Amino acid sequence: MQTSHPFVLGEIVNTQVLQEIQDKFSEATGFGAVIVDREGNPVTRPSNFTCFCSYIRSEPQGLARCVNCDDWGGRQNQKPCVYLCHSGLTDLAAPIIVQNEYIGAFLAGQVVLDNKNADAKAEMFRRTENLELDRQLLSKFYDIVPIVPENRIKAAADLIYIMSNYIVEIGVANIVGKQLVDELQSKANLEALLRATELKALQSQINPHFLFNTLNTIARLALLEGAGRTQEVVFALADLLRNNLRDIDVLRPLEQELKSITDYLTIQKMRFGERIQTVIHVDSQLMKAEIPALTLQPLIENAIIHGLEAKLDGGTVEITGEIVGNSMMLYVIDSGVGMSEDMIHAIFQSEKRTKTHGQTTGLGVINVHKRIQHYFGNDYGLTLDSKLGEGTRIAIRLPYCSD
Repeated sequence: MQTSHPFVLGEIVNTQVLQEIQDKFSEATGFGAVIVDREGNPVTRPSNFTCFCSYIRSEPQGLARCVNCDDWGGRQNQKPCVYLCHSGLTDLAAPIIVQNEYIGAFLAGQVVLDNKNADAKAEMFRRTENLELDRQLLSKFYDIVPIVPENRIKAAADLIYIMSNYIVEIGVANIVGKQLVDELQSKANLEALLRATELKALQSQINPHFLFNTLNTIARLALLEGAGRTQEVVFALADLLRNNLRDIDVLRPLEQELKSITDYLTIQKMRFGERIQTVIHVDSQLMKAEIPALTLQPLIENAIIHGLEAKLDGGTVEITGEIVGNSMMLYVIDSGVGMSEDMIHAIFQSEKRTKTHGQTTGLGVINVHKRIQHYFGNDYGLTLDSKLGEGTRIAIRLPYCSD
């Protein structure tokens, strides 16, 4: 089932585009710059970093402090923030927020504010005293850090705010574009699925009235000739075809779906005899609940043809149902040959269905799963557990309302 996940800056905006934006800003202003993710980790290569900052980051504790400081600066406001970094330099930060979610920040600065009333260098030494760095090198690198007037810092802050908004616009456009592509692909897949289902129904119908009338005639002849088992199978087949062809695109009560299953199992019983045993045990409260037509039959058909037919001694197919919270849980359990994890994964990943022999409906596991999600959403559908040599258990989750 699909689950939502946080936006990742490098996924919604090409990293090369971010790098070019950052490099142009740094080239135009002379400020150091970097773009970081939601945890403060760089997603771009630093541009025009000062020797002082590069030296601070060369020490593990200094680097950790820089990352934490970058993270703190980016999260301060919905607008640009001017602040003293952990080492005493003046930095700027503009958050990058996409669809109300903070995903990173545009950081710049690494300058000293032109303020003659403050001893900025002494403050730098105080802030870095517990870092294992050479004091003489620190002093040397600090002395060549650019000293910038306040109005230039404010102008740079406004500029990174404009740039961060531009990044947001790119990100939103990419998200919308991806969602549109996903929706179009999903719609195309669903339409192909429905077309295939309709085609199978049309192929099966021939002329339904002629087919049903012929089957009823055969059943009556069987009765006249004393062939009771033949009559039973023919009537079961007629009811099965009538219900399935009529209800292919609608919801129907579980009770009616189970009636179709009984007809189907009657036919299979004649074919396999005592090799296949069936058990149906469904909570009576569920009988009026509506489910998509042909939800259970394809799963039971798979259980018999692919699970039990290959076993010389046959086995059992069990259909059960219960209420779990606000859901209806139906289970199709067989004691067949089972499947490997790779086979299960392939069933849910493959978009191209392989043809299977002997199936009357042409609807496989993934088809049932997608039709359920089409009707009720991605919280519902099939889960499949199986062990080679032991059997398979398919759980079907559907919404349930006690009303």
